[in-house]
Amino acid sequence: MLSGTLANGWKATRRLLPTLLLGLVGGALAYGAGLPLPWLLGAMLVTTAASLTGVRLRSPGGSRQVVLVIIGVMLGTAFSPGMSGDLLHWGASLIIMLLATAVMMAISVSFSRRVAGYSADTALYAGVPGGVSAVTLMAMNSRADLRIVGMTHAVRILILLLAIPPILQGIGHVSLQPGTRDLAQWLWLPSLGETGWLIAAGVGGSWLGRRLRLPNALLFGPALVSAALHITGMSQAAIPPTVMALAQVVIGVSVGVRFAGTSLREMGRNLLMAALQAVMLLLVAVLAAWGAHELTGYSPAAALLAYMPGGAPELSLVALSLNIDPAFVTSHHLLRISVLILAMPVLLNYYKKRSA
Repeated sequence: MLSGTLANGWKATRRLLPTLLLGLVGGALAYGAGLPLPWLLGAMLVTTAASLTGVRLRSPGGSRQVVLVIIGVMLGTAFSPGMSGDLLHWGASLIIMLLATAVMMAISVSFSRRVAGYSADTALYAGVPGGVSAVTLMAMNSRADLRIVGMTHAVRILILLLAIPPILQGIGHVSLQPGTRDLAQWLWLPSLGETGWLIAAGVGGSWLGRRLRLPNALLFGPALVSAALHITGMSQAAIPPTVMALAQVVIGVSVGVRFAGTSLREMGRNLLMAALQAVMLLLVAVLAAWGAHELTGYSPAAALLAYMPGGAPELSLVALSLNIDPAFVTSHHLLRISVLILAMPVLLNYYKKRSA
């Protein structure tokens, strides 16, 4: 049985290799060109282009789940013993984020119903500003058009990630240039004891996340355990830069392959609707981030990443890669996804009654 499992795992990995190699090439080219977020955006752009031209790429699948655990552990390393008091000071920003989320929901669902002409189920699940994995699973038990739901979320994440560098550049005070590393820095590994803490956070957090039925359990479970270890001072372990780069490649590839099988001719209108919706929600996030900065004094860059509509793994990874208060960003996305998932049944009944 074990040999059969290993054989199946090797076959799945072998089938995924072309996709990962393409993502690595895209990331390396972007890194060499000095682009911001090179491993993430480079991998995403080359695989998106390949998917839209008809190339069949294999989805990371299980590899993405492993990467979610790694990102969760990495997010927890952003916490430190001196941060415990900050959690209480984020209240105003969290309230602003929830208000912005309500505005985003109203805009996206209204646009999907009145302009795009989607059904109530499709409009609701496609319009949720976050939690794409959980939302897609919930949509499977409804009458929503899963292809439109998945494509809308994929286009939104794509546009958000592409918009981050120029917007942050406009905000200023954020370095978008990838740090240059020599071979020794790329090959750096934590000590055996630190590695043990990181593995324990990943394994224990995955179990805890599923046990507590957290949204995106493989991301937020390890993040909570890792944060607890770091905020109590039990661990000061960090993730090697090579692992972070590989995580960015897998996440970038997982966005790009979502466009596999998408015909520009057949899906042109739906792609346009998704893009317009994404731009509108992005504008809401920018305005909310500016307002939060003016009212609370929080970093506009951190507020922007925290308020952006969706893609918790992607946006949290961006915050980590650019060192833009990842603990702040992650906390906001965890609250948003939790509230949205709890509110989905109520919202679905509301919109169905309005459309009846």
